[in-house]
Amino acid sequence: MKATTSGNNFSQKYEALLVRYLTMLGLLLWVSRSLAQPYPSGGIAPTNTPLNSWSFYDTTGWTSDYGYTPVSFTNIYSDVLGSGTALVVDTNIPAWLQYNVYESDGTTNLTVDNGTVMFWFAPNWSSVSQSGSGPGVYGRLFEVGSNTPDSSYGWWSIYVDDVGNNLYFAAQTNDLSSNATTYLSAPISWTTNYFHFVAMTYCATNTSLYLDGTLAASGPGMTLYPGTDVLSNGFYLGSDGTGLLQSHGYFNTVQTYNYPVDAGDIQTIFNWYYPFYIMSPWNVPMVSITSAISSPSYVSNYNAVTGIGDLLNIMSLTNCISGSTSYTVWITNVTATAAGNGTMNVTFSIQGGADGIPYDVFANSVLAFGTNGAPWAWMGQGYHCNTYMLTNLPNTTCFLVLGTPQDSDMDGLTDAYELLVSKTNPNNPSTSGDGISDSDKVLLGLQPKLVYPAVPASFNVNTCPH
Repeated sequence: MKATTSGNNFSQKYEALLVRYLTMLGLLLWVSRSLAQPYPSGGIAPTNTPLNSWSFYDTTGWTSDYGYTPVSFTNIYSDVLGSGTALVVDTNIPAWLQYNVYESDGTTNLTVDNGTVMFWFAPNWSSVSQSGSGPGVYGRLFEVGSNTPDSSYGWWSIYVDDVGNNLYFAAQTNDLSSNATTYLSAPISWTTNYFHFVAMTYCATNTSLYLDGTLAASGPGMTLYPGTDVLSNGFYLGSDGTGLLQSHGYFNTVQTYNYPVDAGDIQTIFNWYYPFYIMSPWNVPMVSITSAISSPSYVSNYNAVTGIGDLLNIMSLTNCISGSTSYTVWITNVTATAAGNGTMNVTFSIQGGADGIPYDVFANSVLAFGTNGAPWAWMGQGYHCNTYMLTNLPNTTCFLVLGTPQDSDMDGLTDAYELLVSKTNPNNPSTSGDGISDSDKVLLGLQPKLVYPAVPASFNVNTCPH
């Protein structure tokens, strides 16, 4: 939605969003506390069996879920943020938690050449892109060995940069080549105490990073990784071996596998655990509203996201008010009622605007704007002089915004959708500059702000054989 001309800057557009089209609906209610839950029975969840897992129920000895004790730990503590108990690595003095790669009984807790590492992480900081300061160091999330200038040791690490704007997966062997390979990186924009699901898969043909169940980056296959001498020293969770490069955050439900878990199972695992994180009263800011399914139109003016979506047309208004222009439109007569299963139904009317023009309805559980703000959910399109209902909304704060059909760069995504949902440039049809339109990426389920170079047909971007 953009009520100003294409020459206006972003701040003016956001001001127009707030002043002219924003209706804020406060439904903030208390929700119940939940403990961590296992997968349900009956084949609902994937049957993947991890090498080991860590739920951090044991906050004294910090044993794994399989009963293996750590090699060493210091200056770590626990918290109830998240689903059950969380490990916290966040001090101004050295702190670490170290586990074996190889146990004395022959059990392997981590493979570095072929496998998967997944965990939930909530930073005790916000990214600079969210007006925070980041962790202040290149915070290690999961690490083996140590990065050395001359490649004399061996290294394998998942880490974030000091400003909290990027997540990396890198490795180094001990071949004295002075090289370290960054296999992939992905932009992040995280906020304090908000849990994210990180899943890294890797093998000889490719590497893949999934954030919150969605593929965020792909890279080449593993060629460099530490040798057995380094692996015999174990791995660190939340810091490096010195305890100084701390992630400064909370860990929950850590799991490792000796094969790349496929994308479908990663999405299913995320979907299963996600409700147990948002049900915590401490995690109200994490609550999200799911976008509706659209019905793209390929005739006349191309629209990549269109249709009734999740809106239910309740009735037409007898007292209809048209706007001074088709862009002068607003939400009115908002009501909220409690529904079953702790959800809410919201009804509202669209007034102003003009006949025959579809207006997008967006929702969010946090009031977030800007390129790196929390994305809004597209709920569907409605027409003026009608009353609509949205059902099954979470019983937390809900904000609604109307958007107009203005599409300045004619890429098939409205300016409102680009500013609120995809966070792309409404004046550039290919925000990343790779020649693929923003709308095509949205329809294909790709990350619209990432660059997607041409991929050789022989390169497997999905998963590795196992």
